[in-house]
Amino acid sequence: MIPLRDTVRSKTIPFVNYILIGVCGLVYLYEVSLGDRINAFFASFAVIPANVSVAVFQGTMSLQPLGTLFSSMFLHGGLMHLLGNMLYLYIFGDNVEDRLGHGMYFFFYVASGIGAALVEVYFHQQSGTPLIGASGAIAGVLGAYFLLYPRAKVLTLIPLFVYFPVVEIYAFFFLGLWLVLQFLQGGMAAGADAGGGVAWWAHAGG
Repeated sequence: MIPLRDTVRSKTIPFVNYILIGVCGLVYLYEVSLGDRINAFFASFAVIPANVSVAVFQGTMSLQPLGTLFSSMFLHGGLMHLLGNMLYLYIFGDNVEDRLGHGMYFFFYVASGIGAALVEVYFHQQSGTPLIGASGAIAGVLGAYFLLYPRAKVLTLIPLFVYFPVVEIYAFFFLGLWLVLQFLQGGMAAGADAGGGVAWWAHAGG
């Protein structure tokens, strides 16, 4: 299911949401410019679960691994990764910012991203695979939308082979189904190092 828009209109300009989208876009453009140096960049600014688990769960509190809990949420592994995340943030983030206020929304977004990364680290403490993306923070935004606007409707594109119907779905069903899928995928990936390339527990944790 691909969300196209929701039926709730914001009363304020969601400039924090726009800034977050813009920063993610600018960082991705910088990533593209790095060429072969991108792996070194990720090694410095992405969450490496093995390093973070030592810093957090073993109490060393090293600053560099802890800093990646923030920086990693602005990195993306490809254009589709970026566009998919920003689509969800654009559709659902404005209303959450409208309800929480600009400052609290920014704090909530960052806290969701950090918390989501820590959940993923907890389940893959020995992993050396970089963890990047805004998905965990956006998952927190989706959770807030689920609670604040359960009766809102989401205009949704449903790809069915050669048929692509567009229907309105209640937010509690659309986002509830999304959340259930994250927990199911996270459970199936719990024994794997990288969960097939997707940080399912970060989504569920967010």
